[in-house]
Amino acid sequence: MAVENLGPKNVIITTKADKLVSWGRRWSFWPMTFGLACCAIEMMATAASRFDLARIGAEVFRPSPRHSDVMIVAGTLSKKMAPVLRRLYDQMPNPKWVISMGSCANSGGVFDTYSVTQGVDLIVPVDIYVPGCPPTPETLYDAYLKLQNKLRMGGSLNA
Repeated sequence: MAVENLGPKNVIITTKADKLVSWGRRWSFWPMTFGLACCAIEMMATAASRFDLARIGAEVFRPSPRHSDVMIVAGTLSKKMAPVLRRLYDQMPNPKWVISMGSCANSGGVFDTYSVTQGVDLIVPVDIYVPGCPPTPETLYDAYLKLQNKLRMGGSLNA
């Protein structure tokens, strides 16, 4: 990015369009909540004033998949809810990312039963895994930073 100063009020910045769009995406995540169990409480705490996801651009949790680009799956995904998760993921506009939050979402947790999906990655592609039972708000915050870094390293218009 080049900056040229042409006087006290005139500044010209030149860059590539895809770098500018990638920068905007990195700093304006719109998460969609898919809270299924106890991990959802920790996800809500991440948006509270102590952790304040607004500092890194994840301002408001969106209630609609059509208004979001990051899906956070927090908690135990039953096989009955798996088609709903897939439908909501398909309704999200591209580019889209998925954060799997908690041991139950990552691998089924302690619920090795017929009714629990043994990992969200069997239903939707997962970009970031957040470990723990339940994971702390700091780990979800760290997942957002890793997602930002992932976009910074390989971000383009087709991301």
